[in-house]
Amino acid sequence: MVTIKEIAAAVGVSSATVSRVLNYDPTLSISTRKRQAIIETAEALNYATPRNRGRAAALGAGQKIALVHFLEPAQELADPYYVGVRLGIESRCQAMKSEIVKVVPTGSAPEAAILEGASGVVAVGHYYGEALEWLRRHSRHLVFADYAPAGDGDDSVLSDVALAMTRLLEAVHAMGYRRIGFIGWIDAFHEPENIYSERRCRTFIDWMVKAGLYDPELCLVERMTPDSGYALTKAMLSKPHPPKVLITCNDNMALGAYRAIQEMGLRIPEDIAVASFNDIPVAQFLGPPLSTVKIPAELIGETAVDLLLERLSGRDVAKKVVLGTEMVWRGSTPQPVDAASSPDTAGAAKGALSLT
Repeated sequence: MVTIKEIAAAVGVSSATVSRVLNYDPTLSISTRKRQAIIETAEALNYATPRNRGRAAALGAGQKIALVHFLEPAQELADPYYVGVRLGIESRCQAMKSEIVKVVPTGSAPEAAILEGASGVVAVGHYYGEALEWLRRHSRHLVFADYAPAGDGDDSVLSDVALAMTRLLEAVHAMGYRRIGFIGWIDAFHEPENIYSERRCRTFIDWMVKAGLYDPELCLVERMTPDSGYALTKAMLSKPHPPKVLITCNDNMALGAYRAIQEMGLRIPEDIAVASFNDIPVAQFLGPPLSTVKIPAELIGETAVDLLLERLSGRDVAKKVVLGTEMVWRGSTPQPVDAASSPDTAGAAKGALSLT
């Protein structure tokens, strides 16, 4: 839980001032602007007063919550991002003294009684078609973590990776890059109708087309495997006109990309820059450290439980929560230039780097 001290540090006031504002002290003399900043910061950080935290804990105590995961345990362990989402769910349930029942894929639908016997369900990952309808039918209350089904009838929490991709493309374009590559995965639920339906991939294509830079040879996808990043990077860099910057769908793929780049005797970022998504723990320890979009995995899990508790307290209108992302620039790319600089100036500022 965020503390008053953290809110005070974010706004630049004393803890006592924050406490008095959040407790609606009418005797406090403070500007309207500063009061609004404190309230908005508290809301953004999901602050709850001790009284409300007590109410939430009392509401969650003894509740049985089913955690339904779209990945098998071995698949999840291979992806630290989804481990983070699960840990967020588990830690919030532990704080609320709620019991967790974990349901993992087995090749067939789980026993409906497991979901029906739970106070609510947190579903991690992507669900479509019959799997989605099955969850809806057998859940008293249902919240999706890291996914939002079409429509407005479900509670969900996720980050806007399409917006993050747009910002990332704008940044590397401002650095002077023009040959921009992307490697990603095929969304299993949409193949073969549209192998480019995954949100990051779709946004990449749309943005590059609009910019007049799209080259189909620089957008490669395949079913996700442990070797996808390596295989796709090898294939892309073997083309006659390879990219100068490579964006990978997640950090796991970036690990494979690093291996392929190094095997081919290329340097990062001098010969090819790399940027990615998720900011898993190992990203900062790569050589060079990986530039990546930080997605708040654990907070997604925690917020999903909070949404479920709101349902249990009587909320009957669906809510979609979109959490912000942050671009963490490290050594795998040049540092971003000032937005006012032209692409040509940005390229020149990097000296020996040939960006286009």
